[in-house]
Amino acid sequence: MKNILCIIAYFLVLSSNAQTYIPSAEIINARTAFQDRKFGMFIHWGASSVLGNGEWVMENQAINKEDYKKLLKVFNPSDFDAAKWVAIAKNAGMKYIVLITRHHDGFSNFDTKYSDWKITNTHYKQDPLKLLAAECKKQGLKLGLYYSTLDWSRDDYPYETGRTGQKSGRTQKSNYASYLQFMKNQLTELLTNYGDISCIWFDGHWDQTNPEGAKDRTSRVDWKYEEIYSLIHKLQPGCMIGNNHHLDPLVGEDFQMFEQDLPGQNNTGLSFQAASALPLESCITMNDSWGFRITDRKYKSFNDIIKTLVGAAGRNSNLLLNVGPMPNGEIQQEFTDTLIKVGQWVKQYGNTIYGTRGGPMNAENWGVTTQNEENVYLHLLDIPATKEIFIPGNYQIAKIKGMNFNKPLTVNKKEGGVSIQILNFDLSIVDQIIILPKLIK
Repeated sequence: MKNILCIIAYFLVLSSNAQTYIPSAEIINARTAFQDRKFGMFIHWGASSVLGNGEWVMENQAINKEDYKKLLKVFNPSDFDAAKWVAIAKNAGMKYIVLITRHHDGFSNFDTKYSDWKITNTHYKQDPLKLLAAECKKQGLKLGLYYSTLDWSRDDYPYETGRTGQKSGRTQKSNYASYLQFMKNQLTELLTNYGDISCIWFDGHWDQTNPEGAKDRTSRVDWKYEEIYSLIHKLQPGCMIGNNHHLDPLVGEDFQMFEQDLPGQNNTGLSFQAASALPLESCITMNDSWGFRITDRKYKSFNDIIKTLVGAAGRNSNLLLNVGPMPNGEIQQEFTDTLIKVGQWVKQYGNTIYGTRGGPMNAENWGVTTQNEENVYLHLLDIPATKEIFIPGNYQIAKIKGMNFNKPLTVNKKEGGVSIQILNFDLSIVDQIIILPKLIK
């Protein structure tokens, strides 16, 4: 009996240890640096771009996987220029890039030994990820890699229980052990052949759960994340892991993302999860589409993007702003024109965003606050209903001033903070910034 109890205790300890994740010093440093960067570029691009109807075109148009793979013959991004992509991001004030390496259609945007369904088997023949990694290093941007855990084309992916991928013509029984090994093999390539990778950005978990908002969102597949995550941290100890499962963070994850929403919002019906203590990131499109959609002209304005960037920072989140390049490899002019303006704004006011954390107040209808060690920054994005804002904290009252407007401020010290009267809101300024120098004792 005693031996049986010892055996049970042993396995309980093993089970407990399996649910424990102690981030390394490299990860702790990476998390801090990630939060300091605040602004990145998401790039949705691949064979699907040829059809000009978004990255979900295979699923949405019920295209058979054998027919879909004919895109190998027509996807030829001869105008792809890694230096230009990175320069567009850098000049916009972005500090990192996250590239789609494999989306749900299973197409690999890199030279892999484990699939023939890859960009180096097109007429283009080159490995854009290798070019992009070299250029990011040259221009000083960090590189993260998106990787789909869902696949609409492979027979070994457990499509039988998936919410998507039922129309691609698969009939043979799936084999998750085989699919898991395939993912491990590709992740090993990605984390071995392309230099330092800042993060792996997973997506697709939701395919094996009930829809977002359901009471039970338990996965129908044991993804064996412990094996996948430990492999990543073993290959690159400073590589952060995030997973767009639309759930609270799972054991082993290093940052939490929100899709098409800022933390605390749920305009899309995808973000029922609460913001955690992990670093946060909001991924948002520049129009309505992730991948290239030729009919999508709902481009967000310069003002929209600045408000989103500032709104994310005030919620202690990064903004990962998405572009969907055309199939020839060019980023659309509509995107680049707006990003030039964003970059000009960031050059002037980026110090109120970079390196900051969420300020002493929660986000309000009128705007947000950010802060660093020296200052609190009050970002006015709309007219306050009361024309007066109370900011908790201790400040050097005489030095409180507008950063990008010259109208006088009426500031009154009150118990626990200061009250600022907003008498002359200038609608022509997208974000009116007030600097509150901290009173450091």
